[in-house]
Amino acid sequence: MSDTKSGDDNTLSVNTKKTLTLKRPGVEQGTVRQNFSHGRTKAVVVETKKRKFSMPGDKPEPTAASVFTPKPAPVAPAPAPVVAAPVVQEAPKPVAAPAPTPPPAAPAPRPAPVAERSGMVLNELSSSEMEARRRALEGSKAREIEDRQRALEDTKRRQEEEERRRREREDSARRQAEEEARLQTEAEARRRAEEEARRRAPQHADLVADEPEAKSKSVASPRSAVPIKRIVTPEVARPAKTKGEEDRRRGKLTLSSATSDEDSRGRSLSSMRRRQEKFKRAMHQEPREKVLREVVLPETITIQELAQRMSERAVDVVKYFMKQGQILKPGDVIDADTAELIAVEFGHTVRRVAESDIEEGLFDVADRPEDMEPRSPVVTIMGHVDHGKTSLLDAIRNANVVSGEAGGITQHIGAYQVEKNGQKITFIDTPGHAAFTAMRARGAQATDIAILVVAADDSVMPQTIESISHAKAAGVPIIVAINKIDKPSADPQKVRTQLLQHEVFVESMGGEVLDVEVSATKGTNLDKLLEAILLQAELLDLRANANRTAEGVVIEAKLDKGRGSVATVLVQTGTLLVGDIVVAGNEWGRVRALVDDHGEHVKEALPATPVEILGLQGTPQAGDRFAVVTNEARAREITEYRQRLARDKAAARHVGQRGSLEHMMSQLQSSGLKEFPLVIKADVQGSVEAIIAALDKLGTDEVRARIVHAGAGGITESDVSLAETSGAAMIGFNVRANPQARQAAEQAGIDIRYYNIIYNLVDDVKAAMSGLLSPERRETFIGNAEILEVFNITKTGKVAGCRVTEGKVERGAGVRLIRDDVVIHEGTLKTLKRFKDEVSEVPVGQECGMAFQNYEDMRQGDIIECFRVEMVTRTL
Repeated sequence: MSDTKSGDDNTLSVNTKKTLTLKRPGVEQGTVRQNFSHGRTKAVVVETKKRKFSMPGDKPEPTAASVFTPKPAPVAPAPAPVVAAPVVQEAPKPVAAPAPTPPPAAPAPRPAPVAERSGMVLNELSSSEMEARRRALEGSKAREIEDRQRALEDTKRRQEEEERRRREREDSARRQAEEEARLQTEAEARRRAEEEARRRAPQHADLVADEPEAKSKSVASPRSAVPIKRIVTPEVARPAKTKGEEDRRRGKLTLSSATSDEDSRGRSLSSMRRRQEKFKRAMHQEPREKVLREVVLPETITIQELAQRMSERAVDVVKYFMKQGQILKPGDVIDADTAELIAVEFGHTVRRVAESDIEEGLFDVADRPEDMEPRSPVVTIMGHVDHGKTSLLDAIRNANVVSGEAGGITQHIGAYQVEKNGQKITFIDTPGHAAFTAMRARGAQATDIAILVVAADDSVMPQTIESISHAKAAGVPIIVAINKIDKPSADPQKVRTQLLQHEVFVESMGGEVLDVEVSATKGTNLDKLLEAILLQAELLDLRANANRTAEGVVIEAKLDKGRGSVATVLVQTGTLLVGDIVVAGNEWGRVRALVDDHGEHVKEALPATPVEILGLQGTPQAGDRFAVVTNEARAREITEYRQRLARDKAAARHVGQRGSLEHMMSQLQSSGLKEFPLVIKADVQGSVEAIIAALDKLGTDEVRARIVHAGAGGITESDVSLAETSGAAMIGFNVRANPQARQAAEQAGIDIRYYNIIYNLVDDVKAAMSGLLSPERRETFIGNAEILEVFNITKTGKVAGCRVTEGKVERGAGVRLIRDDVVIHEGTLKTLKRFKDEVSEVPVGQECGMAFQNYEDMRQGDIIECFRVEMVTRTL
């Protein structure tokens, strides 16, 4: 194999025979110049073989890349190695006859590189590398074209932006010049109009009154040719109106107005008169005449709304409150009485209205006398705690209610019915504990006859006196039941005598009050007591209309876990049926079931019948009145009004307390007040009320109980979260916490205290509140010592030589240095010596040496007082 130089090209090739074909050769050749370091160059021939596309049935062939064949370089002293690959560029192709070349049967043997003979090292590239270089060149060219196109586009866009900004600046300058010219023109026109108006002001009245005559004169005189509207109004040249204002001035578009020549309607005579009056006031600085109004006042109103109804500024109303010593905001709510005082002070008249008009016809509906029928009497048993009220009722109705009461005392209001000689008697049992004052008051108000139970062996007690007061306030007759006469220490006559002190005169003492000696345990004289009740009821002639919607009072209410809100009610008039829509206080609902005192479901409840109502939306308050309404819409309207009224009154009361300057100062002075937060849950509303009233009485100027939340029902997880947030203690009265609440309380570390007797609850809270009281500092006198001489000892300081004149002196106790009956220093002793020994105490009559801690200003004749300080724990 040898190298030969062909005559038609400059390539180094293997000595093979070339074949002439009519196809275009698959290999194209070109020459490129390759640069090296030190200014050396070399010509390189580039051969490029075109890609051959094969048919689906053809056999694939390997694609050859460009082959670099170096051209012989001039003879150099020493061969130089190739250090860089050449840049691939396509050279002009030589013209050749397009002749197809048959594919080689076998790959030609690779020619030996020239470097093997000449000693040069050539860089040979594979076909994939050559293809990659070609693609890189094509990508570079494409990117260069794209960059050039992008630069042209950016230049064009910048020119357009500059042109747009130039036009905007020109337009802005033009509009500003036009606006200045327009304002100047308007100002000039306004000035001329004002001068014209001032000049024609004396003629205005005649011109307006004699308008037809002015119109007739406008033809003859050019001076009077000015339109009336131009003469009356001072504004001749008005600024351009907006489209909306033009439409408003034009009015409704009709066929006649659209076809008429008039562009806009003229002002009315009243409008011109108002504008002229306004102009006159502005010229003479006249204040606007105060308009007195009739202000309609509801039960509560905000300051802002009150000011609007009076046509006054809210700021003026707020200033008035500030003068009265209250700091309020326009959005604060005030009651009707305060609003009336404000309105009268500002010179307005007041008309009071009440939203309670929606409750008209709900209660106290008058009945016709012919519709009234006899009804059962309602009897309330009242008296002191542990005087046998519930036991007496158990004996009457042959039940055992006491066994279900904690501690043997009644803590709820119970309602029962007893039948005697074919006539029914309704009994209401009230608790006798001091905390249940409100319950006894409600029992007295809902009753016809009050039975005062007094123990024969205990006589008249505080709650007995209170029950007498409630019965007299309610205006109901009293029957005295002297209980426990079977006891050896019973003294009924003593009871009758003590009742005289409270203006209760029994028949045996010459009065009109019936008295019966009974024994609940032995059942003595119970028949006489029932006969006395029926006799008193016959004298009262109790009647009610059963053929109408029911009305009554809520005796007790609670939240039952399985049944929901349960209200114990006493039907006073009408008949309560299952399915009726009932409004009770702030709650309403449809009666789902009626349960009597024996736990049995009934379909109706006649007058003077106590029943439990199921189906209310919420738990009403004990003592609320209930009534049956016609539909749900009216029930919802009444309850929403009552709820809103309660919120507004609470807000008004809170604002009044907050806004008073005296109250604010007292709050600042009592900033040391400590509070004991509590979350209280009880079984019924009456117990909640009694607990809150009892805890309020425990408060002092230093510590008080703050009720964060109180309600009827079991303890829930939300109650625990509230207690955790407010740092309050949790109290459950005759209720328990559900499992979720117990788990939440354990995680939060909150202790839930359970009680079933109210006085145990009050005692524990009292002890806990006592712990918040700061201990009392109590000082105990020990003795006095007189300083006889003061010695100055090296390294020790001044030491006083003393004689104990009274009591004794102890080391470690507090001491005071008294000079001329004035305390000079108070501190502790540094040393107490008897001769040379340190001693713990020195008795009276002996001498000793004493030195003060960090104090040496001691003189002869001074008195040293020794005392002891003790911190004594205080209780409520």
